[in-house]
Amino acid sequence: MGVDYSQLHDPNAEYTMRDLSAETMNVTRERGDGRDVEITDIQTTMVDGNFPWTLVRIYTDAGVVGTGEAYWGAGAPELIQRMKPFLEGENPLDIDRLTEHLVQKMSGEGSIGGVTVTAISGIEVALHDLAGKILEVPAYQLLGGKYRDEVRVYCDCHTEDEADPIACADEAERVVEELGYDALKFDLDVPSGHEKDRANRHLRGPEIDHKVSIVEAITERVGSRADVAFDCHWTFSADSAKRLARELESYDIWWLEDPVPPENHDVQQEVTQSTTTPITVGENVYRKHGQRRLIEEQAVDIIAPDMPKVGGMRETRKIADLADMYYIPVAMHNVASPIATMASAHVGAAIPNSLAVEYHSYELGWWGDLVEEDVIEDGSIEIPEKPGLGLTLDMDEVEDRMVEGDELFDEA
Repeated sequence: MGVDYSQLHDPNAEYTMRDLSAETMNVTRERGDGRDVEITDIQTTMVDGNFPWTLVRIYTDAGVVGTGEAYWGAGAPELIQRMKPFLEGENPLDIDRLTEHLVQKMSGEGSIGGVTVTAISGIEVALHDLAGKILEVPAYQLLGGKYRDEVRVYCDCHTEDEADPIACADEAERVVEELGYDALKFDLDVPSGHEKDRANRHLRGPEIDHKVSIVEAITERVGSRADVAFDCHWTFSADSAKRLARELESYDIWWLEDPVPPENHDVQQEVTQSTTTPITVGENVYRKHGQRRLIEEQAVDIIAPDMPKVGGMRETRKIADLADMYYIPVAMHNVASPIATMASAHVGAAIPNSLAVEYHSYELGWWGDLVEEDVIEDGSIEIPEKPGLGLTLDMDEVEDRMVEGDELFDEA
């Protein structure tokens, strides 16, 4: 029998002075109108997609269930189980307090960043779905209402030969013409054949020329039919990133993403301010506190939080509000299943500075089969008016696609 992570204890969490539970805060007043609901259980199931997606379910004594998703990877299911005792008996409508309650309770286990924040994010998304169903409003309404009925989607594209500029241009044209997207992203940290040492992060002249040839081939092929971004996956040195960005200034690219590693903010700021090529960063920074310096010190041109990783829907909204003070648009990084993808779209509908939401699974033919509703059509997501996220899991499909050895959570 495996470890019951819900029974682990943290002495600090047990007597912390900033316990935000309903009992400690004396949040006990009856609410009426069907709003006196208590959380009874939290369960997870991992789906083996192109990433191992962690789906989250929160159950209540009213029989209403909320579904969410944490950013992919190991550790999130165990941490979610660990946090279950902190939520049992709580009213799921208190999303902000409960999220902060988990941050405080899990502070000794890393709630400043990393997978602990990811686990909290998955719970937070499920709370939005659940609260929307209890209140009979769509999730975007919980975030302040909407600016748009549809949210633009950008398609993360790949080819069998990602180092071949012509192959990339062919795929870009196919995705635009056949799949209907007018926003794309391609990887630029692909082998060029000119590398001498991939560990030192240095780009030699021929390597930069190769990357420029990819950008040139794609942007010239699609022309004004699509915006195209390019991802570097935090690969290059500061000097190499600056030289590459300068070489790309004459091309009409949407943005250059993560050209340097995320740990050194000063280097990131220097690279961004050295070029007119738009620079996008944010998927590897956690919570609004982690994004703050990027925005306030203008170390990004476009901010790219990953909603089920950064802290959840409300946290992403808070990041967007801060970015809007500096007139910075938000392009949400997203490699999720339909659940978190739709949750990101709800956020995108509710913020003024939404640019687009990423879609990273166009090669996975069954991605949309995980839910009963259509999610992406003609390169955009229409925001549902049904309560919560507006999606219904196909439990048979989820069961068929589970990570081997995992268990299916209970039906709604």
